[in-house]
Amino acid sequence: MKATLRTVRLTLAEPLRISRSTTAARDAVWLSVEHEGLHGHGEAVTSVYYGLDTGTLERHLYEAGRELGRFADPETALRERASGERPPAVNAAVESALLDLCGRRAGAPVHRLLGSGSAPSAATARTIGIVPAPHAAAQARALADAGFALIKAKAGTPGPEDDLDRIRAVRAAAPGTRLLLDPNGAWTLDQARQLIPRYAELGVEAVEQPVAPGDPEGLARLAERSPLPLIADEDAVDQEDVRRLAGRVHGVNVKLAKCGGPYAALRIAESIAGSGTDLMLGCLTASTLGLAPAVHLADRARWADLDGHLLLADDPWTGIGGADGVVRASDLPGLGVRERRVSREDAA
Repeated sequence: MKATLRTVRLTLAEPLRISRSTTAARDAVWLSVEHEGLHGHGEAVTSVYYGLDTGTLERHLYEAGRELGRFADPETALRERASGERPPAVNAAVESALLDLCGRRAGAPVHRLLGSGSAPSAATARTIGIVPAPHAAAQARALADAGFALIKAKAGTPGPEDDLDRIRAVRAAAPGTRLLLDPNGAWTLDQARQLIPRYAELGVEAVEQPVAPGDPEGLARLAERSPLPLIADEDAVDQEDVRRLAGRVHGVNVKLAKCGGPYAALRIAESIAGSGTDLMLGCLTASTLGLAPAVHLADRARWADLDGHLLLADDPWTGIGGADGVVRASDLPGLGVRERRVSREDAA
């Protein structure tokens, strides 16, 4: 097998402000694995929060690609490769490329390789960042008109009333939508206890990572008396984190880039089954290529937050939809995605 890399810039349609940062663009590193004339593709994106710059991703993916060359075929590589000390986002990209290639060789979609008989689809949340309330209202109205049934609004500004005004505006503009709230860990425990009941009165469905990560016991205690379901994100990175929280919070946000790939996500889903903790599938801002593996798992999740590709000014890949509020895996072999503006020969 032969591996190649390509780095591209992904620019957002508008900067996304959350409680701890603002993102206007990020780099994506694409890994392509070739065997007997077929190609499989995976993507990893930079993240300041996870300490992943472009050089780090390129270095780890280059090393991973070299190691793949010692395997006779992608099926063997998928079974026997060692993840080593690589970042989970790199392991996820490698696993996605191999699954894509294995699916193309078998003439089967990735969701079938992962145990789902029919092509999954899910109503995805669409994120509204920290913006002035009138802008948030206009965005919410446009999303509802486009077919979105689930909106996720960011929160966590220094002035809590600003956040509440934004959520009131979103609720008034799109009264028929379900609404998630994500402060990205900006609140203290005392603030969370005071604010969550106010958001419950506004019809918020669930709150994601209300308090700063690093105190999962505090988050679990908060969840015990919360009038709204609480979903752990930054406190639920890997399976060990999830094990500590299973049955103690209402949901965990699983992102392939932080857990290590589709198989790790499946293990997490299996570990929380029946515990009272539900699965949320999340993402980083990425292209359709980066989102596609999670879409093939979408039937396992109570909440899907798979809109990273919808935040881009120009998504370089296509194949999972989402502009109408629903992401869909296809029954095409592999991930079922294709790069835009490529020649027929390159699309193999």
